[in-house]
Amino acid sequence: MSFEKIEKYIKEKTNFPLRDRYDLPSSEVTFPDGSHYRTEIAGMETVENLEIMVREAEKRKVPVHRVISLVRGAAMMDFAELKDFASVAAQNKLEVIINPLPSRGWDSGRQYTTAEGYVSGMRLRGSDKVYEWLKELDRCLEAGIRGFLIPDEGLLDLVTKMRADGVFPDDVKFKVSVFAGHGSPYGAKLLEDMGADSFNPLGDLTLPMLASIRSTVKLPLDIYVSLVESMGGFQRFHECGDIARICAPVYFKIEPGRSEAEMYNSWVDNGLLNHLAAHRVKIAQICMEWVERSGYNLVLKEGGDDLSIPKP
Repeated sequence: MSFEKIEKYIKEKTNFPLRDRYDLPSSEVTFPDGSHYRTEIAGMETVENLEIMVREAEKRKVPVHRVISLVRGAAMMDFAELKDFASVAAQNKLEVIINPLPSRGWDSGRQYTTAEGYVSGMRLRGSDKVYEWLKELDRCLEAGIRGFLIPDEGLLDLVTKMRADGVFPDDVKFKVSVFAGHGSPYGAKLLEDMGADSFNPLGDLTLPMLASIRSTVKLPLDIYVSLVESMGGFQRFHECGDIARICAPVYFKIEPGRSEAEMYNSWVDNGLLNHLAAHRVKIAQICMEWVERSGYNLVLKEGGDDLSIPKP
């Protein structure tokens, strides 16, 4: 088969761009409330972390829409703590997305923790792990949580079908993690078609790469603007205006720190987590300021009915 036939097929038989979008077109999609971008603060691991973040957001007048929480696993919280966490989030109208199990190499498997095994991704291993994940999801649902982090396509396919069939409430949301490893419009479209509610592409994608993804899908993108040192440590504050314009609807994902292994283990000093909870809100403020300086007339609102706010 000649390459001309391959190129002709992609151009005429699919809706995918043949190349990354170097023209950087503005997105024609927004959140239901008309916003182009929202803020996503990662790493709220305790009720105290969450309360500190809320106070800092109020002080800085920064609207925080979503918190990625319990990255080390909701299983690390007792039920009363889960309920308290859900209550604080509900009172402050925060969407909560949690990771049910401590699956980052802290279960019985160790391949993920090795230098080469890391590239295999944070997928669940075996039927027992999926069963345990579902049991933890059930506990979190009972506590009022309505948003969950999904590490692989197999699990996404299962839980979105279960939601469609009424096993889970309609308002439950599934965010695909960066650890699923997708970074192209083809992967993004696959996840959208499978029912993902938002998608965190690889953290180091260029603006043309992100534009090619947005030209293919409509689901919200979760884009790192601040990343842990162990995964690259880059800060994209100056690009926030272009990211919001090109990728809308988009969550600015904020997760500075030395490493996820340090921040989200079972024995981390809460003082570090509390410091980062406030510091991440400051970064959100800086991102907002760069969007305002961009001149693109982008919209930011407090959030709409589409947020999966807990129901404790």
